[in-house]
Amino acid sequence: MNKLGRNLFIFLLIIVFIMAFSSSYLSLSMDNLAYVLVIGIDKGTDNNLEVSFQFSTTSKSTESGSTEKTPSVMDTVTAPSLSTAINLMDSYMGKELNMSHCKVIIFSEELAEEGISEEIYTLINDTQVRPSANIVVSKCDAKFYMEQTSPELENLISKYYEIFTNSSKYTGFKPDATIGDFFNAIICKTCEPVAILGGISTEKPENQGNNHIQENYNVKSNQTPIEGENGSENIGIAAFKDDKLVGELCALETTTYLAIRNEVDRFLISIPDPDDANSYLDIYLTPEASPHISIDTSTSSPYIKLKAKFSGRIYSMSNNSQYLEPQTLDTISQTCNKYLESVFSDYLYKTSKEFKSDINGFGKYALGNFFTTQDFDHYNWCDNYQSAFFGVEIDTSVKSSMLITET
Repeated sequence: MNKLGRNLFIFLLIIVFIMAFSSSYLSLSMDNLAYVLVIGIDKGTDNNLEVSFQFSTTSKSTESGSTEKTPSVMDTVTAPSLSTAINLMDSYMGKELNMSHCKVIIFSEELAEEGISEEIYTLINDTQVRPSANIVVSKCDAKFYMEQTSPELENLISKYYEIFTNSSKYTGFKPDATIGDFFNAIICKTCEPVAILGGISTEKPENQGNNHIQENYNVKSNQTPIEGENGSENIGIAAFKDDKLVGELCALETTTYLAIRNEVDRFLISIPDPDDANSYLDIYLTPEASPHISIDTSTSSPYIKLKAKFSGRIYSMSNNSQYLEPQTLDTISQTCNKYLESVFSDYLYKTSKEFKSDINGFGKYALGNFFTTQDFDHYNWCDNYQSAFFGVEIDTSVKSSMLITET
């Protein structure tokens, strides 16, 4: 090919590329898209759904360093299905809905109790919806939950929804539950799904004498003593059996769930003070390793043995306590072990007997006891879990937080 022919070929190739991508660019221009941040799904009348979409908008303030909160828009549509709702909203907005920035999908408690598999499959089937989007079950209407959410420390609500689960690593009060994990648990035979429990702070728990410290660990969304500008709250777990909501876990039970799954870096608990029956000690615990789990499936009632090891530091103390004495620290460690063994055991039997749902995924450990997946399927793990028995062994080494103990 001579030089003229080669140049002509290159020129024609450039023209083809320009023509091919120009229409794509125009159709996918930001001006032609409506970016969805949050989807809220409520039960409507006549077997319909009420689907609320929250969209991001451009802030009117262009000044650098402005503290003005970026506004957002929320619209609601009633439709027989989620896909129909999305299609109707496309028409109403005059723009194509783009789900690639969707951070949270919220289901009302009422709808979750009836089953949400159809909506989960629809969302997962949309290639724009990211598996990392969090899933929340709200104790109030999803729309009302969205209306009440007003983060105090973030100007961009999208930023708040992106980071609001980060505290799970150091409090253990809520899980980082995603729609991807939820979908995998629905189709999995070794575990069951969970979601973040959301709600509005409407009930203020009363202090009950000397037990009020413990009451703060038994709260969940809709029951916390928190007052602030942000009307919504996320504390606890919504537990599912298949795609149906079967129960809720409080803050302490959620911490236990995350500790068993090794998904919490550290957490604070309050244990009875061995020197004062009317007081409690705040202990910061750090898991030293993943819990060791073994399962005996020789009968239809599996026996699950769990061993966990923690290191702890005393976070609160009184002036007259001898927290530097080895004997005192040993006594506190033993008290902590006994307390945690009771908490873990109560939690495990609650998931088994009350929820009848293996939300911790013990089935993946039981799977190793069978030669084939057919043998495991024949054992019917998800149903046999409700007749399981548990043995819990906790080993905690508690130290004082006083600097003199550091060497």
